Amino acid sequence: MDNAVVLLWLEGPLQSWGVDSLFSRRASLNFPTRSGVLGLICAALGAKGEQTELLACFQPFRQTVLAYARSGKSVERPLQLRDFHMVGNGYDDKDDWETLHIPKTSEGKKAVGGGAKLTYRYFVQDMAFAVALGVPVHLAEHLEQALQFPCWDISLGRRCCVPVEFVYQGLFAAEEQALEKAAGLAGSKNRQEVFRVCEGSHVGEERILADVPLRFGPQKLYAKRMVTIIAAG
Repeated sequence: MDNAVVLLWLEGPLQSWGVDSLFSRRASLNFPTRSGVLGLICAALGAKGEQTELLACFQPFRQTVLAYARSGKSVERPLQLRDFHMVGNGYDDKDDWETLHIPKTSEGKKAVGGGAKLTYRYFVQDMAFAVALGVPVHLAEHLEQALQFPCWDISLGRRCCVPVEFVYQGLFAAEEQALEKAAGLAGSKNRQEVFRVCEGSHVGEERILADVPLRFGPQKLYAKRMVTIIAAG
């Protein structure tokens, strides 16, 4: 095939797709980010580290997301859950990397009691997302195999967010074919489209996201893209 579009189905009780969160407040967008989707693909491939060459292969291709809620529910946007985490205990202050994770006092010293800190983490609840992702043709068959038999566990943004449906739903020659398959799958699951997220400027809510990964690893690097959120109906 000249073009290749992979269809991913991301469904679970909880999902989390951060894009610009601070340490103590880990917000989630209401839909999967490009960095989150490519991170999922890297996990399936067993690709760790910076992966600059692999990520560059995906840059010319677009990503379209369709958001589905349960039919019969009046949902304009996904419900979100706020969870609380205590972090900062159990780190080795003799390890340079772990030391960075220990909250400090204003003087730069470790706080009394180990520096435990309360953080806020947000999760999208009870949603399903169809992701039509353009992929390099020369990687298509390899991706197809990896997504069906992933090297590492696949998660929905965070490792604690487990999918409840097979993520890989097919490889197609065009995005329209992938979205048609997604609509059929949503109907079989009694789900209705709430909105879709298209790259570029369209009629709808435009947003600029810094979620295009150029480099993973300890020193991550992202580029920006424009998307439009288009309400269904």
